[in-house]
Order: sequence, then structure tokens, then C-alpha cells
Amino acid sequence: MALVRLLVLSLFQVSLVGSQPTQSPQQATGEQSSLGTGNLSFPWSRLRLPRYIIPLHYRLLLHPNLTSLSFTGSVQIEIDVQNNTNWIVLHSKGLDITKATILNQDLGLLSDQVLPVLHNPSHEQIGIFSPWVLSSGQKYFLYIEFGAKLAEGFSGFYKSTYRTSTGETRTLASTHFEPTSARMAFPCFDEPSFKANFSIRVRRSSEYISLSNMPVVKTVEVNDGLLEDRFDTSVKMSTYLVAFVICDFKSVTATTSSGVQVSIYAAPEKWQQTHYALEVAVKMLDFYEEYFNIRYPLPKQGALCVAKLHNISFLSYKHPSFPLVTRCCLLRCVFPLSDLIAIPDFQSGAMENWGLTTYRETSLLFDPLTSSISDKLWVTLVIGHELAHQWFGNLVTMEWWNDIWLNEGFARYMEYISVQATYPDLKVEEYLLDMCFSAVGYDSFNSSRPISSPAENPTQIEQMFDTVSYDKGACILHMLRHFLTEDVFQSGLVRYLHKYSYRNAHNQDLWDSLANTCSEEDFTSGKYCYSSSQASKNAYLFAGEHLNLTAMMHTWTLQKGIPLVTVSRKGPLLLLRQDRFLRTVMPSDPLWSASQQGFLWHIPLTYKTDASSTVHRHLMTTHTDSIHIGEEVSWVKINDDMTGYYVVHYEDGGWDEMTKLLLENHTALSYKDRTHLIHNAFQLVTAGHLPVNKALDLIGYLRLETHNVPLLQGLAYLSGFYQMIAFRNESDLKSNLGTYILRYFRSVIDQQTWSDMGSVSERRLRSNVLSLACDLEDPPCLKQAHQSFKDWLQSNGTLNLPTDVATTVYSVGAQDDHGWASLLHTYNISLSAAQQSKILFALTCSKDTNKLQRLLQWGLEGKVIRSQDLSYLIRMVARNSEGHHLAWKFVKKNWDTLVQKFQLGSSTIRNIIIGTTSQFSNPEELTDVKLFFESIKEEASQLRATQIALENIQKNVRWFQRNLETLRNWLNKRMK
Repeated sequence: MALVRLLVLSLFQVSLVGSQPTQSPQQATGEQSSLGTGNLSFPWSRLRLPRYIIPLHYRLLLHPNLTSLSFTGSVQIEIDVQNNTNWIVLHSKGLDITKATILNQDLGLLSDQVLPVLHNPSHEQIGIFSPWVLSSGQKYFLYIEFGAKLAEGFSGFYKSTYRTSTGETRTLASTHFEPTSARMAFPCFDEPSFKANFSIRVRRSSEYISLSNMPVVKTVEVNDGLLEDRFDTSVKMSTYLVAFVICDFKSVTATTSSGVQVSIYAAPEKWQQTHYALEVAVKMLDFYEEYFNIRYPLPKQGALCVAKLHNISFLSYKHPSFPLVTRCCLLRCVFPLSDLIAIPDFQSGAMENWGLTTYRETSLLFDPLTSSISDKLWVTLVIGHELAHQWFGNLVTMEWWNDIWLNEGFARYMEYISVQATYPDLKVEEYLLDMCFSAVGYDSFNSSRPISSPAENPTQIEQMFDTVSYDKGACILHMLRHFLTEDVFQSGLVRYLHKYSYRNAHNQDLWDSLANTCSEEDFTSGKYCYSSSQASKNAYLFAGEHLNLTAMMHTWTLQKGIPLVTVSRKGPLLLLRQDRFLRTVMPSDPLWSASQQGFLWHIPLTYKTDASSTVHRHLMTTHTDSIHIGEEVSWVKINDDMTGYYVVHYEDGGWDEMTKLLLENHTALSYKDRTHLIHNAFQLVTAGHLPVNKALDLIGYLRLETHNVPLLQGLAYLSGFYQMIAFRNESDLKSNLGTYILRYFRSVIDQQTWSDMGSVSERRLRSNVLSLACDLEDPPCLKQAHQSFKDWLQSNGTLNLPTDVATTVYSVGAQDDHGWASLLHTYNISLSAAQQSKILFALTCSKDTNKLQRLLQWGLEGKVIRSQDLSYLIRMVARNSEGHHLAWKFVKKNWDTLVQKFQLGSSTIRNIIIGTTSQFSNPEELTDVKLFFESIKEEASQLRATQIALENIQKNVRWFQRNLETLRNWLNKRMK
């Protein structure tokens, strides 16, 4: 026997090495399974799975027990073997594998014995050994039985709970697999390129329903009242898009114009809050089907074929005597389905599982009595984002996680396009600038990364879901859309989606589709495009220049950072220079030259002048350039409406010209241009290119401002300065700045009403202005807020505050013990996630550190305050001048627990690290943060967030060193 085993292993090594010429035959060390592994060692040493076995079809059975909080299951995976081998290597994490066998194409057992299963926990892989060689070109079936506890966190197959109005706690089970957690629910080939079909069965008791990606085609009784829902076979998709939920929720349903049945699910007592989401989802699906010229990409299932499965007539499903569960099944199968469900415990905002999108309650539910206009916009944007993914991400998926921006950048940008088309009254275009400003802030740190970056292990992959993938990705698409024109951009996207449907794609595939180029094979088929050799002859013309789209976009996706375009005038010429924009390294620093080395962008410049209403265009591909604009031009505004992703600096008195223009005739520029100027000026102050008094002079025109967006931008910088100063021992400066803001914007504050009246833009301004006024302890604001809070308390829950000012009223009311306790009571009994979010924010505004400490502890325990809200809670305590050191100490003390709850590379950990340190601005605080990161060096070294946090503090320290006295002098002159 020993000789036979050695012979089999020898054959295996030849076949494995033959199929993977770069794979070392060295064996990886892993935990030995109890299933007779003998002397076998784990056969694979890489993080990525071998490519010699391809999954084709998963037949998955799951039986969750919501009492024992565990689940069992089995999976039969049809595989295509592409090289002779004795091993199947796939993913599994935390699963107890109880049985593994391999069947041939005729479903006959290859061996009558249970096969050895080896584990490599560090790579989250298992290896299954077959005593018989699996032959190249053949198909087999891998059958595995497994079980596990429902996960305690927010990934894999996990438990969630909600509380009814009577205080009863109910349990459900839900999934969240992106990016690498499907392996926690069933053994699988858990990489995005391993697309396969899925046939899923879920067993449940009769008081629950189950949902999955596809409609139920049949429900059967298994035994003792246990039901089994059998879902239709899915289209080819990646494992991270698989989903199933077992719950007792209720739903509302409607149908799109093309026949897609849309249902919104929520906890029974929150059912009334689902109607707005239903309206949005129907509108969005109709819009996307038209925009992409592709029907909702899940196949239609006819009621007739389903009826045959039950051996019933086509119409009998409508008869009242027909079993309700089957009747519902048939009704669900008449149309393609798109289910949206609000999960009570959810770490991120939402997840695009194909056909079953899952959401945090605040991202899906809308209560007209407690949800503000900002809440409404948020719900609309998130639904737009997740439904865009049904095409971008689900239909066409990135090949690997290094290009996750192909999913997330597109979905983020399509939020704005879809909401602008379907809900123009929400004025979503006013928020697009904020998204790009956010990207600039992140991208101007040296610790930023290219949009397309290497990522191999789960921690690295988790970190790809960041501002660069989402916001910067969306902003360069916005630039590209305006560069190529709307029609060219849209037709290119349609080409891309059609060509790569149910497949995986790379960056280059997108550029080829947008440039209308492809392979010679594609060209001869005449299906999508013309040849790449023709492309060079027919390149896009931009301002009379030939464009190599791939070369241009590589400068935006394969190098990190954002360009700074410095502009000066020399007679009729506009002189241009591009550098890398950094907020932590100044031109006077020794590191400046090294930090600029090798950076060059192809920048699609746009500009306006006072001499013409035309938007001029110029492609800048060199470090220095010039444009002839003529002697008669008195001013030039670069980056029209901020459609380009770059910062602009006006040298040699250029900012003085802009300040003069805004004071004399600010409407000569669009509101987007005015907002862009304000943003760029203050960013340049931070980077050391402009003194703070110049930026403050620029916003001196704001008393004349007629649009709310630039007004809010200017107020945001002033309130940001006030908040930073509040954290330092600068009481006189804090008082002077607060008095200046209240005095300067008195008329704006006094114009606000404590109501929900007006346009979306007016309501947004009201919410921000009144919040700021009360933060600055403006007496009229505090008086009105106190009275509104008193009236709300006395009404005993019968009075609903105006939603746009509710947060401000709650925050003022939370300052005394009775108000704080009353808000906490309302938080505990409220059925509105939107109201709970507003109250939680207000509770963190208390100046009582004991109360803040209590909140943090409750968030950690996860009972009074859900663990999903802990990150938000920590960050809100940190922005309180009485709580910022408290929050940081809490993070340091509970670091291990936080990582265990939220996973090391997750956005939650990133937000906690950056959020708790963002207000630090003195060298002592910087030293403290450095020392902590050194104490967790092994973990900190894996996180980009630690470098961002340190750079951010360094930026703050320098800001105060450079600007504090200038700001003090500027204010003193204006306070006389």
C-alpha cells in the first residue's frame, strides 16, 4: 500500500507541475484533517487557486437552524478538469467538513471510501485527494457535506436579530459574501473569475420564508413540517454574488414596464417604510434597461413550465383553494425577480447580490415622518448604486479584485446619472462635486494608491473597497464622459456590457470598448467594433489632437495621486505646469523632488474666459505647456464645472483676480465653478501653496452668493476651522471665529425656517446652517431648538419634529440629563432606523464624558446599540471636543476586539482608525498615534489606513504651524 500511495503521489506531482509550470512542488503546511489523511501534505502553496479545475455548476443544499444558530449543508459541484490530477483545491473557512466524495460524469462513485480532506487555514483552502487520477478533458462531480455555526459578525452566513414593539427578539439568517466570504457558507472556488451556475435549496420551518438569487420553482415538505424551497438555476455568476436569507419579513411588490417583479422586504412592523424604495427600484430598473440597452439580466421564467412541475393547469394557481405557498411560488415565477431586503445587522451600506440585493435599514427604508430629505436622497442613491451593479459587476465582472473599481467606480457614478434622470427634483448633481472633493482629499496623500492595484490576500482585497475605487473611479469616469461626449461614452458602455456579458473583464477591455477597438477576430465577426490597427487611424479627435485612449487612461488608473495644474499669464499666452498635488509635502521640502519623480498625466483641460461663452478644450500630455488665449482676455477659469479630476493653482496674482471677479460679478461663473474655486483655494492652503488669508478673502463674496452649494462649501471650511481650533487651547481664537461666522452669515441664518418647506437645495442649506448656528451657541438658534425639544418631549411621541432640523433639536436637547435619558428611551423603542441614527448622533454631542463612555461601551457590547453602529458611534464621539481623546483611548484599549468584530482590512476598521485621529493636530498626539501603531506593528503594516492617519495628523500639525497666526491676524482685523 505504501508503494501504491507513493506511486499515486508521484503521478500527481507530475500532473500538477505540468499544469502549473511556475508552481513549486514544495508542499504547503496545513492542519491535517481527521478523514484519514495519513502522510499526505497540503498540495498547493499559493493564495490564488490553481486553474486546472473549473467549476461549472453548484447544487447547494442548506439547512439553517435559527434555534441552535447553526447550519448544515451539502454541495455537489460539477467540475471541468483541464489537466490530469489527483487533487481538488478549493476554498473553505470555518466549516466542519464531514464527508467528501468524487463522482464521475454518470454520477458513479470513483471510490467507495470517504476521501481525505486537508486544510490550509492560513490560505482558507482545503485539498481533497482522489486515489484515482482525474483525467484532463473530463467532467466530474465533487460532493461535500459540511456544517458550522452561524457567524457572529457581518460576513459569510450570519445571524441577525430585530426587536418587535412588544420587546420580543426575533432571529433571521442572512449572507454577505463580498469579497471572500462565500467560503464561510459552503466550500467553493471563491474567486470572481470562477463563474458558475447555482441551483440552491434551503430548508426552513413554516413560520419563515427563504429568499435567494432566483425565484422559487417548487416548495416541498421534507418531514415534520420542515419545508424545502427549491430555487431556479441561476445564470453564470461569481460566488461573491450568491445570497440567501431566512426570515419572517413582509414585502411590497410592483412590476416594471418590462415585466420585472420587484419586491421590498423588511421586518413586519417596518413594512410601511418600504413603499418609497419600491417606487425607486421600479424606476431605476426601467431606466437602466433603456440606458444599457440590455434587459434586466436574469432570465424570464414562465408560469406555464412551473405549473407543469406541479402537474396543474396554467391558471389554477390563482384559485383560492390552491396551497398558498405554491400559489406564491408560481406568482413569483411569472416574471424575472429583483428582491431588495433590509437586514437589521449589516456592516456596509448595501450589497448587490444578483436578484437579491441586501441593505442596511437606513439605506432602504424611508419613513416620511422621521426621514429627512438627506435620508431620502441616500436611499435613492444606494438603490441606484446596487441596481447598477446588476449590469456593472454582476453581468460583467472584473477578472480580479485589483480592478474592483470597474464594479464600484461605475456603480458610484451611475448613482448620479440614474438619480438625475429619474428624480431630477433631488438635484443630485449638486452632490457630485462633494464626491470628487472627497476623492481629492484621499488622493493627495502620499499613502494613496493607483485605482488598479495589486491585492492578493483577503486583508489586501478588503482594502480595495475604498475612496479610490469608489469616488476617484467615479470622478475619472465623469471626466471621461465629458471628454468623449455623452453619446460616445454611453455607446461604449453598451458595447462593453454586450461583449463581456456573463464573463470577466479587465481595464483594457473597457478602454477598447470606449475607443471602439477590438481584436481581429472580433472585427471579422462584425459584431462589436473595428480592428485595433484601424483604431490608430480613426482615433478620437480632441481639440484637433489625436488621442490614444488607453495611454491617457493608464495615467489615471495605473499611477496614484492627482495632478496640480499651475497657471500663469504671459501676454496672450496661458502658461501651464503639471505636478503631483500633495498636501503633506511642500515645494520647499527636501522630499518634494523625489515625490514628483515619474508622475505625468494626460489631462483633458477645459477652460472659460470672459471673452467668450465657449468652453475651450486642450489635452495636456507634457509637464509644461502653453495655450494662446489672446491679449483681450482678462480672466480665465480652468476646469469648467470641475468635470476634470485635477486641482488648479493660479500663480502671479491669479487668485487676486478670481477674488475680484467673485466680488464684482460672481454670476459670471457657474455655481459649480464658484464651488470649485473655493475648494481648490483651501486645498492649496493646506498644501502650502497659498496663504490662508487669500482663501478667506476669496469667500468674502459669500454674502452675495445666490446658490446654496458654494455657500455650503465656504461654510464647511469655516466650521472645519472652528472645530479644529475647539480641540486646542485657543479659546480667544475660537470665540472670535465663532462670532465672525455668526455675524457674517447672520442674514443667512435668520432666513431659515424650522420646517421641511422648500426645495431640496433649500432644505439641505437649512439643515446645515441651523446645525452650525446652534453649535456656535447662537442664542436665537438655541432658544428655538430648546422650545422645539420641550414641545416634542411633552407630546409623548405624538409630535413629529420637522425632519430637516430634528438632528439639531435632538443635539441641543441632549445636553441635559433628562433630555439625554429621554432620547435614549426613544432610541430603544423607535421603529425608524432614520430616527435612531439622528438620536444616536445627538447622544454623542453630550459634553458629559461619562455618558460618552457609556455609549462606547454599549456599542462594544452590541445590545443597547447595535455593533453595526459602533464605527459611526466612535467617530461621532471623536468629533466631540470633549470626546476625541476618549474615543482614541477606547480604540487602543479594545483594538483586538474591534478587529475580531469587523475584520482587519474592512472599511469599518479603516473608518475607525482615520475617524478617531482626524482631529489630532499637535506633535504629542502624532507621537502617541505612532507609538500605538508600532505596538500593533504586524497588523498596522498590513493597513494603508494607518499611513493615511499619520499623514493626516502631520498635515494638521503643519496647517497650524503655517496658518494659525495668519488666521488670528485676519480675524482681529475684521473683529474691530
